[in-house]
Amino acid sequence: MPDYSYLMQGIQKVPTKSSVLVSSSKYLNDARVRDWVSTHLLRRNGSDVPTPSDSIQLVQILREVQDIDHINGLIAAEREKNPELDAWFKEGFISTFGLEDLKKYDPETVGGIFYTQLSNNALDVNIVPPFTPKNDFEYFNLRAGQTHDLEHILGGGGFDFIGELVPYYMRLTNLFVHMSPELAGELSAFSIFGSTRIITRAVLHYPQTWLITQNAMERGAKVGRESAPLYMMRFEDVFAMTLDDARETLGVQGVEMVDTAAASAEWN
Repeated sequence: MPDYSYLMQGIQKVPTKSSVLVSSSKYLNDARVRDWVSTHLLRRNGSDVPTPSDSIQLVQILREVQDIDHINGLIAAEREKNPELDAWFKEGFISTFGLEDLKKYDPETVGGIFYTQLSNNALDVNIVPPFTPKNDFEYFNLRAGQTHDLEHILGGGGFDFIGELVPYYMRLTNLFVHMSPELAGELSAFSIFGSTRIITRAVLHYPQTWLITQNAMERGAKVGRESAPLYMMRFEDVFAMTLDDARETLGVQGVEMVDTAAASAEWN
């Protein structure tokens, strides 16, 4: 048996009087996060627990685990040094369009593509339950929810489980390109947990799809790295444009299309 003791050097036992698990990580300290991670990073896909429910549970948990006041403080500091971001928050634009509003657009336009995707799957516009944001963090999350499906379209990510990695990694990369690291990290907690569940399930349970899965990550990261701030884009303004024109207008760069639907169909 090889001697690996040299790799274990420096480990310290930290004494504590606590009767429960305690660490320096607020995420590790929360039993709900530990349960979510162990369950959704290790499980297989199954019709008994539809995959969209994973992320809804995660959102509800993170709302209580993250320090919202601290995040709003980081946003305030970022706004002071970024006039464009400050103006975006001051405007506070919120979408109000519905499915019927998309029906008028030609099929090859952004609005038409979105309409086809929704109508073919008997879906309506999911622009997050209407509410008035009470602070900057709530507004940021509201707009992220309203633009998620459009990031799929503009970023080249299919509307399937593996295709979700494209907008996930677009955001994960783009935020760190355009924001201070600490703020980008706080705003990326949902994305890193949500995307990692897809990555681990691919390797552990659906290895035949791994190269497609990895490709989706790489494609999303490329778009995020090369594009203007995605979180401030007004996708609603380009509904009448073709994809190429819309991407050029908004500053969405580095898009490469690869079909993930067939690989996602093998996840059962």
